[in-house]
Amino acid sequence: MPATPHIEKHFLASALVRDIVIGMADGLTVPFALAAGLAGAVSSTAIIITAGLAEVAAGALAMGLGGYLAARTDLEHYRSELQREKSEIKEVPETERAEVRQILRKQGLDPALAEKVTEALTRDPERWIHFMMRFELGLEEPVPGRELKSALTIGGAYVVGGLIPLLPYFFLAEISQALPLSIALTLAALLIFGGIKGQMTGVTPLRSAVQTALIGSLAAAAAFAIARLVSR
Repeated sequence: MPATPHIEKHFLASALVRDIVIGMADGLTVPFALAAGLAGAVSSTAIIITAGLAEVAAGALAMGLGGYLAARTDLEHYRSELQREKSEIKEVPETERAEVRQILRKQGLDPALAEKVTEALTRDPERWIHFMMRFELGLEEPVPGRELKSALTIGGAYVVGGLIPLLPYFFLAEISQALPLSIALTLAALLIFGGIKGQMTGVTPLRSAVQTALIGSLAAAAAFAIARLVSR
């Protein structure tokens, strides 16, 4: 009787999901707070729409730029550490070999086996450097082109999230009707977004949905309160 094949499912898109979470979470809360704050200070939905769209555009650009710079910094840091590790392997190879042995011993290898693995590993400079980057410094090589992808992902997620709380103001002329619907849409979006995020990251979808909605609601409430105070 053939054995049932074992299929391992591992999450490999943590950076992408992180960018989406950053952009979407801010997009759902900041424009909502701005619109809600203005709802108590103005009588025209046109003003709220104009201000909201301006904030979404500015926020998407700022968040996207932040994502680009963060990814660029990660890349520059990796390259700097890579060059330093290459220099250390050339200049103080015995010190670096001792570090390899120490790392292997911490992983549970006995001294004799650790010595054999160290000898085999340090014969190949490229493998040696990769090992030190990964296990000594805990650094993974950034994906090529990550900077632009991160900027576009964060900025795009911000736009999508930011338009959701503004939608009611496009279709309802009365602010008193648009505001409650904006609150409901934002809360629903947070729940759905949290559930999808949980599904993608392996966390219980219900738990992730409630957690995301709670955190997003608290952030939106705080921002709303500040916007109301400022608009008075």
